[in-house]
Amino acid sequence: QVQLVESGGGLVQPGGSLRLSCAASGFTFSSYAMSWYRQAPGKERELVAGITSAGGSTNYADSMKGRFTISRDNAKNTVSLQMNSLKPEDTAVYYCNTRIFGINYWGKGTLVTVSS
Repeated sequence: QVQLVESGGGLVQPGGSLRLSCAASGFTFSSYAMSWYRQAPGKERELVAGITSAGGSTNYADSMKGRFTISRDNAKNTVSLQMNSLKPEDTAVYYCNTRIFGINYWGKGTLVTVSS
């Protein structure tokens, strides 16, 4: 079965950094694009970043460009999100995502809280 497990969330001060990781299993990881989404309380889930199967192309939401970096290690079946210059508005639950045969799969999420 497809499994996605996020880790690395926590409390960080504004301007600080965090690195999130997602461990994937149950499918041929290197064949699929991966994405990070986030959802803040009372708001809709939004795309944060995406990366193609071989890692050759990435995309980011406008508010994350220049601050966040998505990467993957196909030998370890992991995808990461490096987050720098964090702002209070980045506070959200961050989810790992992939789409296989038209079906979206999600991890349970990891909470990132940006506060002083």
